[in-house]
Amino acid sequence: MLTSSAVSNLGDGVGKVAFPLLAATLTRDPLQIAALSATQFLPWLLFALVAGTLIDRVDRRKAMIVANLARAVVVGGMGLLVYFDSVTIWLVYAAALLIGTAETVADSAANVLIPAVVGKGSLEDANSKLQACEIVGQTFLGGPIGSATFALFAAFPFLLNSAGFVVAAVLLLGLAGTYRPRTPAGPTRLRTDLADGISWLKRSPVLLRLVVIAGLVSLITELAQAQLVLYALEDMGLSEAAFGLFAFVGGIGGLFGAAVAPRLIRRFRRRAVLVGGIVFCAIGFGGMGLSGQPVLSALLFGVFAAAVVSVNVVLGTIRHTLVPDELLGRVLGVWRTVVWGAVPVGALLGGLLTAVLGTASGTFLVSGALLVVVAMFAALSLRRFAMGTTHHESVSR
Repeated sequence: MLTSSAVSNLGDGVGKVAFPLLAATLTRDPLQIAALSATQFLPWLLFALVAGTLIDRVDRRKAMIVANLARAVVVGGMGLLVYFDSVTIWLVYAAALLIGTAETVADSAANVLIPAVVGKGSLEDANSKLQACEIVGQTFLGGPIGSATFALFAAFPFLLNSAGFVVAAVLLLGLAGTYRPRTPAGPTRLRTDLADGISWLKRSPVLLRLVVIAGLVSLITELAQAQLVLYALEDMGLSEAAFGLFAFVGGIGGLFGAAVAPRLIRRFRRRAVLVGGIVFCAIGFGGMGLSGQPVLSALLFGVFAAAVVSVNVVLGTIRHTLVPDELLGRVLGVWRTVVWGAVPVGALLGGLLTAVLGTASGTFLVSGALLVVVAMFAALSLRRFAMGTTHHESVSR
């Protein structure tokens, strides 16, 4: 499963660079380029709940295999269209929408499959390793491979991406056994299953608070992250090439966070690591808002990346620990709808805030200050709950 995730994340990283580059060869209209990003993100808002409900009804390993093969077909077809010079911007949008829809199934199934594969005792290590695969595949390898292969032969990254998804699907065949969740006897309606998942989440005070906290972190961090390129180019005076320093240092920080998160969780309580991670996110972004030195700002961005990955590991582990297996997909669907839905809102508000303040540094400073408030909210709202290794440990004390 880990190898399959690494290969599919590499494919995602290649595609996230190749698709915008392809769009830029077809149009230089900034609205049409921006529409591609919106199209890639749209399936998470439209289908995350449905995808989560579906993977609570089927074998999750098979769902991942089918979704990866579907992505392979679509991106491979795009490669052929590019090769024969028959692609249009509307076909690029259509492909991005189809790939994103399949991604909601593949990524959600991979996430809910973790407890069945590793057991409850290794969740921290499993979540941190999957986070590391995502960072390496999408940040360090996928981007450079996608841009380099596109420059050599425009169809190459799409064909390579297609092959990667096929390999990821084949690797999953090595997972023996069945991974269909336990469900009540008798057929049920999709709407009923979805309502059951939402009802369970409403009755879980810990998970409900964590969804709110995760949504706030997503919203507030995106205020600044959406302005990172302006921060680097205008406030720090860096060139476009030097801007890559932030992505590189951020990737290093993310890997560090994935490596230390399990140790921190074993040494301290999960609540402490969660709150501490949000505080360090605030320190990273707040410090960037006050810094006038590019190197110091890049290091602070690395601090933020390490902290936010640690927060993600904690949240993923708690979710896997507390949510019953048969409801995990539906709860994850609600979770991702809230968290991913906060991203475009945060990006828009960040742009407006930078326009009002006249500088991206001010937006980073505001984001850091608001994250301190979120950390305080998390500490206070979770203080009565123990988020241990069993469902019974999640009750109010």
